[in-house]
Amino acid sequence: MKRIGLFLWTLATAIALWAGEEKDLQLASPDGTHRIAFWQKTVSPGVNELCYRVDYKGKTVLGESRAGLDMDNRVWEMALGERSLKQPDCWMDNLEVDSVSYFPLADRTWHPLYGERSTVRDCYRSATMYLSKKDGSQYRLNIEVRAYNEGIAFRYYFPEHPKAIFHKVVADLTEYTFPAGSMAWAEEWAQARFERLAVGDIRRPVERALTLELPGGIWAALADADVDDWCLTKFVASDKKSNTLTSVMYSPVDIVTYYATPWKVIMAADRPGDLLEHNDIIQNLNPPCAIADADQWVKPGKIMRETTITTEGAIATIDFCAEHRIPYMLFDWKWYMPCTSHDGDATKVVPEVDMPRVVAYGREKGVDIWLYVNQHALMKQARELFPLLREWGIVGVKSGFVQYASHRWATWLHDLVRLAAENHLLMNIHDEFRPSGFSRTYPNLLTQEGICGNEEFPDATHNTILPFTRMINGAADYTICYYDKRLKNTHAHQLAASLIFYSPLQTIFWYDRPSFYQGEPEIEWFEHLQTVFDDSKVLSGEPGKGIVMARRKGEEWFVAAMTNNEGSQQTVDLSFLDKGKPYLAYIYTDGGEEVKTRTHVRCTYLLVDASQRLHFTLQPRGGAAIRLVPATGEETGKYKKYRKNMKL
Repeated sequence: MKRIGLFLWTLATAIALWAGEEKDLQLASPDGTHRIAFWQKTVSPGVNELCYRVDYKGKTVLGESRAGLDMDNRVWEMALGERSLKQPDCWMDNLEVDSVSYFPLADRTWHPLYGERSTVRDCYRSATMYLSKKDGSQYRLNIEVRAYNEGIAFRYYFPEHPKAIFHKVVADLTEYTFPAGSMAWAEEWAQARFERLAVGDIRRPVERALTLELPGGIWAALADADVDDWCLTKFVASDKKSNTLTSVMYSPVDIVTYYATPWKVIMAADRPGDLLEHNDIIQNLNPPCAIADADQWVKPGKIMRETTITTEGAIATIDFCAEHRIPYMLFDWKWYMPCTSHDGDATKVVPEVDMPRVVAYGREKGVDIWLYVNQHALMKQARELFPLLREWGIVGVKSGFVQYASHRWATWLHDLVRLAAENHLLMNIHDEFRPSGFSRTYPNLLTQEGICGNEEFPDATHNTILPFTRMINGAADYTICYYDKRLKNTHAHQLAASLIFYSPLQTIFWYDRPSFYQGEPEIEWFEHLQTVFDDSKVLSGEPGKGIVMARRKGEEWFVAAMTNNEGSQQTVDLSFLDKGKPYLAYIYTDGGEEVKTRTHVRCTYLLVDASQRLHFTLQPRGGAAIRLVPATGEETGKYKKYRKNMKL
């Protein structure tokens, strides 16, 4: 059946192709599930169009879609002596396919400094299509393609131009034509709420990762990777072709060849959770770590904000952090003033904060200090400021209100991370910036916002969409709130969010102060919570409905279940545990008024094993968190075993 499917797919593609077979590119993933084809067809005399399609398990993910870029090099051509070149309507029109090369299977594993899993497999088949112009311009373009078991990736590569003509990319022509009836979970900006829209109803540009539900039970996602020298690109519905998204570049991009564009990523899966589990494809498409000594000073961990911007408040917060295993404290904005003006000076601390005393006290307690710095000061002072912050003993910078979308600001912001690395400073980029794997290359960028997080108090349904959409991109600083009265969701939901929303720098107690804590026993969850893991699994879930997720660190497992605004029944299958070994489960659920604490979180301790399934009735906007630790002999005699009819 598999061979027949491959034959039919190849035959259907060959019928659609205009160029000769030897000039068409056809590539399958190592397991044969993902397939992509590129070909060129003539749409009118002298006008060629590059096309591609993607299938998953024999079903269409993308039908015939246009590929390519448009450029306006006329001024540069004339300036460099090429003044007689004919200008086609579109730069791609007079490119011709010369050949296609296929390369041996690549299969390697590597170990990230931190991540959702400690071992990453990078396995793919690859091919390159070579195109050139025959008009004497000496322009060439390569299409580099990789087929992973997790998805398809391709990018445009410009070999070095022999006459050094600069290239000005003015449009991304890449289209994505989905089967009729495909629905997308769309957001207009990185910190927006989501809408579930038909592809043709996406009338304003929307963000990556874009997750779609296709007819026939297929889930798909569009993402990107290796974007540090490019502009923001979004998607909008085509006004010429049904069920098709077109690419929208925020700004032109000026390049000097040789040059590779970012990777375009198309993932497909049977379950929406597989899209999140497979997001290592984005890391794999970025260069390896460029910081030789990163393992010596790049340290993930939890962080708490100090909200009073005073020495006394900082001392109290450091004490709280030390007591509750939080290794970092943040002074957010207003530790220098004015912090949103070019007249601000981030080398001068407000009188209310004795920075040397705070840093020294934090070090005594094992708590290091981060500082927020606005773009105004970063633009003006970064080269002076970063060495100074290191001299002060500051370990990290949270950059705020930074531009990122145009080519200019994208390169500026990524170069800022490089400058931070030179000064052994960690970074957390806030506001609209969202990841595309750059932290593999510069792991001092621990996390970033680019998410409608807890500081905006989104509802539970929004939170159940995020794991299957935004979190595909990578880490997100969701800024977990806990005691704030403005929360729309339960406290057990908040506990679950701290595991589900992966971030190597996990912000907790965002709007809180040490004095808000009144001995609530479930805070032990935050004390033991890890921020990097050896393995991560999505056990179940769909966007807008709920999610159950498990992450392992060493022998301990952390599990979280999160529901939407309506509530739901959730089952946690423990078969991922080691067989034949008892575990002590620390279970945190919403207990209602029966639990006489402000947070109403019930703490339950039971013995479980891999043969069992835990059943939860999650109240509207609720959740559950579970820590699973191999049980000692003493504990097996002390705690009750979980029974199927137990109320959780």
